[in-house]
Amino acid sequence: MKRIGFLSFGHWSTSPHSQTRSASDVLLQSVDLAVAAEELGADGAYFRVHHFAQQLASPFPLLAAVGARTSRIEIGTGVIDMRYENPLYMAEDAGAADLLSDGRLQLGISRGSPEQVVEGYRYFGHTPAEGSDHADMAREHTARFLDVLRGEGFAQPNPRPMFPNPPGLLRVEPHSAGLRERIWWGAGTRATAEWAAQQGMNLMSSTLLGEDTGVPFHELQAEQILRFRKAWADAGHPREPRVSVSRSIFPITTAADRMYFGNDGGTGDQVGYIDGGRARFGKTYAGEPDALVRQLAQDEAVAAADTLLLTVPNQLGVDYNAHLLESLLTHVAPELGWR
Repeated sequence: MKRIGFLSFGHWSTSPHSQTRSASDVLLQSVDLAVAAEELGADGAYFRVHHFAQQLASPFPLLAAVGARTSRIEIGTGVIDMRYENPLYMAEDAGAADLLSDGRLQLGISRGSPEQVVEGYRYFGHTPAEGSDHADMAREHTARFLDVLRGEGFAQPNPRPMFPNPPGLLRVEPHSAGLRERIWWGAGTRATAEWAAQQGMNLMSSTLLGEDTGVPFHELQAEQILRFRKAWADAGHPREPRVSVSRSIFPITTAADRMYFGNDGGTGDQVGYIDGGRARFGKTYAGEPDALVRQLAQDEAVAAADTLLLTVPNQLGVDYNAHLLESLLTHVAPELGWR
């Protein structure tokens, strides 16, 4: 069995071909797609976070809304850019969203990816400390966030408070027990995957790996997962970690599928340059279900992960994306032993 969910980047545009013409469209349709995914038997609804773009941003209102409309599926992010976050305020929002969903939150966080504006985190009031850079700042924010999620008191209470305080130091409220174990790190290299394991975070392996060793993407990603699991075992954490990978998978079962994705089946890995270094991007899987089963059976990283997130073309609307999920759950997943 493998957990299967969707990952939406939440794009909107005024293009006449887009079913999401505004931020309102994207938010409301994101909730509706999560409801449809749960009804179809999928396991998760995940959302990407980008700032200064016509895409989903502030995740916690959306996660809370999805939690209120669903009862079973995991709800999460893939990923939140920690360069932009106030760790304590984020802990409050995350605790509230997790309690509203009865403990179904799975938060993917990371250092962040190339962004729409130069040093956008500075507009949010965050500046790297002297002698450090934006990546260091993201990890500092992460360390503080993880520490606060433990639920231990750290703040000195007012001796004359407005309301009575419990004894001892105070913690951020609301606190949701268990959320600390449901934090994932979006890792783009093998080294960052090992670091995530050392911190006790689950692994959300990126579809863009910021390194290239010359091997196919799925093999490089499988090595990353292997290194993560070894680092986890070496760290001696008491629980089993989780690992997710995301893929663009389009089963072609209708004329509409063929119109949209019939020419995508031959794509392979892409190699490019990000932040001055070589990077490798994963391929798109598109084809008849039996062909997809053969191709996906050879994907070493998908085999190694316990969770598969399907990146969906959200601008095609709720009904079409629900159809894509249903096609994969019905025609592909059972043949691979995922269902």
